[in-house]
Order: sequence, then C-alpha cells, then structure tokens
Amino acid sequence: MLKSIVASVLVFVGLAHSETPPGFTPEAVAHLDVIFGTKAVSPPGTSLTKADTQKQPTIGTSDTILNGTYPWLMMDLDVPASFTNPSAGPRRTNLHAMITGFKSTGQKTETGINTLTSTATGPVKYVGPAPPAETPPHAHRYVELLFETNATFTVPQSYVQQTLGFDLQAFVQKAGLAPPVRGNWFNVTG
Repeated sequence: MLKSIVASVLVFVGLAHSETPPGFTPEAVAHLDVIFGTKAVSPPGTSLTKADTQKQPTIGTSDTILNGTYPWLMMDLDVPASFTNPSAGPRRTNLHAMITGFKSTGQKTETGINTLTSTATGPVKYVGPAPPAETPPHAHRYVELLFETNATFTVPQSYVQQTLGFDLQAFVQKAGLAPPVRGNWFNVTG
C-alpha cells in the first residue's frame, strides 16, 4: 500500500514539473530540446555564455515527433529599466525571436532529438543574448516557447514591431493561442 502511495506521489510530482521559470506564465510542462552548437539546454535553467548563444539554436523533441506547425518564441525576462542604473526600476522583457512555420523534419540528430525546422526567419529574426554587465552580476532568464497553430495562423502586426517590453500574455490572447506545447529556459550573465 505504501509503495503505491509513493509511486502515485512521484507520478503527480513528475506531471507538475514545469519547463519554464518559476512563476512564469503561460507555463509549459513539456520539454523543448534546445541545442546551441553542441551545448544542450538541459536541465531547464542551465547557464550559458553570450558566445554560446549567438547563433539560433536547433530545437526539437526527444520523446515524440510533433506533427503540427509551430511558432517558436525566445524572450529575455530580465532587461533592466535603465542600462546606466540597472537597479532603478522594474525589469522588463525583450523578444529575441518569433519565428513561424516550425515543422518536424522526421529526422533525428546523433543525440536522438527529433528536429524541428522552419524556412522562415521571422517575423522577428533571432537575436542572440547580450545582457549588459551589471554590478552585482545579474543572470538574465531566456525562455523559449513552442505554440501549436493552424494553417491560417498569422502574427498580429502590433506584436512584431515592439520587442522591448513584449507582452506575451496579451500576444497569446490576441493571436488566439492555446498554452505552449513545449518550453525551456536558460541563463546568461552579462
């Protein structure tokens, strides 16, 4: 009896695991594999360098092949309100990428990742992390999300032109998106 209770608790805890930063919404509970060159973002919250993240990563899944079409977003959650005085005011977001049309290639990498690719480069082209040096050092959290869409999905233009202060929740609502199907995040310190 005790073993079955422990097993049930472990299953529940496993199901409740989030792939996005603590307190972040919308939460993603399924893992998005993200690989910068040879460096995998695993586990979520891994620390990387600016140099590691300058080229757009390879994304995919290691547990199943996704059969839909997906936009991929990456955003910095920790942009200082003032670059000359980072502690003056609340931090804000910056959209680093919004690329539509990701689909499964049907192929696996050497490490067993079912890759997703897109021929698109936007509507917001990938820009690598470049957090400013701060005293004391402040790690910036970069969250990556994959949303499922249909063939008629279009990105509302008002969300393409303002990357600094990007309001993800308003974007999700305006675009009619369901919660993200996959997520991951990493840290880069300036």
